[in-house]
Amino acid sequence: MGLNEKPLSTLHEKASYDLADFEVPTGREEAWRFTPLSRLKGLHNGKAEPHGKVGAVAFAPEGVRVETVGRDDERIGKAYVPADRVSAQAYAAFEEALVVTVPKEAVPDESVSIKVKGQGGDGAAYGHTVIVVEPLAQATVVIEHEGSAVYADNVEFVVGEGATLKVVTLQEWDDDAVHVSHHHAQLAKDATFKSFAVTLGGDLVRLSPSVSYTAPGGDADLMGVYFVDAGQHLEHRLLVDHSQPNCKSNVDYRGALQGEDAHAVWIGDVIIRVEAEGTDTYELNRNLILTDGARADSVPNLEILTGEVAGAGHASASGRLDDEHLFYLQARGIPHDEARRLVVKGFLGQLIEKIEIEEIRERVMNAVEAELAR
Repeated sequence: MGLNEKPLSTLHEKASYDLADFEVPTGREEAWRFTPLSRLKGLHNGKAEPHGKVGAVAFAPEGVRVETVGRDDERIGKAYVPADRVSAQAYAAFEEALVVTVPKEAVPDESVSIKVKGQGGDGAAYGHTVIVVEPLAQATVVIEHEGSAVYADNVEFVVGEGATLKVVTLQEWDDDAVHVSHHHAQLAKDATFKSFAVTLGGDLVRLSPSVSYTAPGGDADLMGVYFVDAGQHLEHRLLVDHSQPNCKSNVDYRGALQGEDAHAVWIGDVIIRVEAEGTDTYELNRNLILTDGARADSVPNLEILTGEVAGAGHASASGRLDDEHLFYLQARGIPHDEARRLVVKGFLGQLIEKIEIEEIRERVMNAVEAELAR
């Protein structure tokens, strides 16, 4: 299929299943200017040898269908059209896809667990996952990434009418891993989608969550935390495309950075189209820079093409530890290092507390503790 007739926005002008429709990035493009292309190990230019090994295994409660299907399955690519060259490369190169279906009106007692494990960074691997939540169903999905890999994939979340899907993704790769991923949620009438991205590991991780609506009443809540260490590049690029009336979206991402050349990138794009009257949206990104040599780039973008909105706003802030907070704690006998730890935990913990799965919530807080102890 050639170029999609409907441009994503003035910031995302191209969408296509065909790799040939995308030129090789040079780094001068708006979509790639923050990404160190030399560290992508050929994912962006076709030079990556496709013999990497990444395995995905799903564990689902009774009643939830898990299938491994071929490229010709009609559910693949139904909700999402690749929006850049790496995404199109992943779409062109994957061999099998994982499809998880939550049946109509089902409310599983337990979450669906998908574990993605890399088995070495020698060669690239590609993947595709489709999560379908049928009308009036409710489900929680946890996707975990670990190991060493050079990996690009696309994940489609299809949320049916009146359905609710909650997703937690954990990027806990080994230090040498490279991961470029697109997560797209398509919301039907009165559908609810809540996602929480936790990005800690990897040499370079570029995660692009996006949301679109097919009918009124959709509600999307996108949250994320990241902790960037010396030399790491962690990038999150969000796109919420409001093309239906009376839909909602909320974005809240927070990060902490420490160490030389620790680099965080957050791009938040929200489009409110002419036909999307009654939209209510807000996006926020905050970064806490803990040491010299770390850098955070944060760019919120809001395109409003109609004057009939319920609310629309964005905010972004990056700064160092608040000396007043540290002084307040130290004045009460708390040592500096402990005071620093408490401030960072409080900053990230306000979001982490919103992870509804207790085991995952505690695991993430312990991971943040470990990062601070470095």
